[in-house]
Amino acid sequence: MPYRHNQKRACLFMTVLAAAAGLSLSGCGRSRTLSEIVRKEASASGTSEKGTRDSTPEVLEPESPGTSTLTAENITIDVSSAAKGYLAISCTAGDDKKRKFRITPPNDVVYTYDLPSDGAVCYFPLSCGDGTYRLSVYENVEGSMYAAALDKTIEVTLDSPYLPFLYPNTEVWFTRDSKAVTVAEETVAPADSDLDAISEIYDYVITHVSYDWDEAENVQSGYIPDVDEVLSTGKGICVDFSALMAAMLRSQRIPTRVEVGYAGDVYHAWVSTYIEDVGWVNGIIRFDGTDWSLMDATLATTESERVYRNFISDAGNYKALYLY
Repeated sequence: MPYRHNQKRACLFMTVLAAAAGLSLSGCGRSRTLSEIVRKEASASGTSEKGTRDSTPEVLEPESPGTSTLTAENITIDVSSAAKGYLAISCTAGDDKKRKFRITPPNDVVYTYDLPSDGAVCYFPLSCGDGTYRLSVYENVEGSMYAAALDKTIEVTLDSPYLPFLYPNTEVWFTRDSKAVTVAEETVAPADSDLDAISEIYDYVITHVSYDWDEAENVQSGYIPDVDEVLSTGKGICVDFSALMAAMLRSQRIPTRVEVGYAGDVYHAWVSTYIEDVGWVNGIIRFDGTDWSLMDATLATTESERVYRNFISDAGNYKALYLY
């Protein structure tokens, strides 16, 4: 996972912004929080206690039917569901070899993942649309040296470009029984539209989850978010916020990308969502019918409104490299 290699840099993002703005996190002063702004705007729009939008969850379940596979010794890549926007991979249980899985999509940006050796099936998104994907597995030989164990290409034609961002995957994992799904259903109950639903979920996350500075300092390589744990602890780092929001929104039939890249010159994670008749939206704080602000829940929980708006108002501050 690309963000793992620079996780500590990413997690220091808020400190860097505060310093750049000449503010300390404890000295931002009292201004309206982002949640207060969202609530005020929702109230002004006349959102009722029970909205007209159907809030029933719909969780797509990834599968590994094995009808089309790529294999090497102790390795199976199931590409049967490639048209749905994901693939499955597993290694023989008890093998104990360290392996890395690389997906090189049509845009040639390499996605690298660690593979478990316990036989677990992992699901990874094909997030860069139609085209040729190169799938490579490397096995640890000695020390930090790896050798290629499998190297194949597949042609992908998606049934829908939004499917990779509706299905759960290893980086944004949830099931119908996940607490995140239940909370999402309850949270969006007042919504009359997808726009309302996004606003409700954004507001919930930034008011119920705070930035975990301890985790930021001690996070280990290979870290993968657990969305229900984030809800239970009420704490998380940038990728935790993003994965939680993505899981909640996807369970409400709203395509959501976790975007990993640079915010300024620091590695970071945020989300964008797809709204029918609007397109991919990188924001929910303000919407006047045309303009949006970037949807960065991490920044919203740690900065004052002024600093937040100043930063996200410049789209050049964000550059997405990886989509999950």
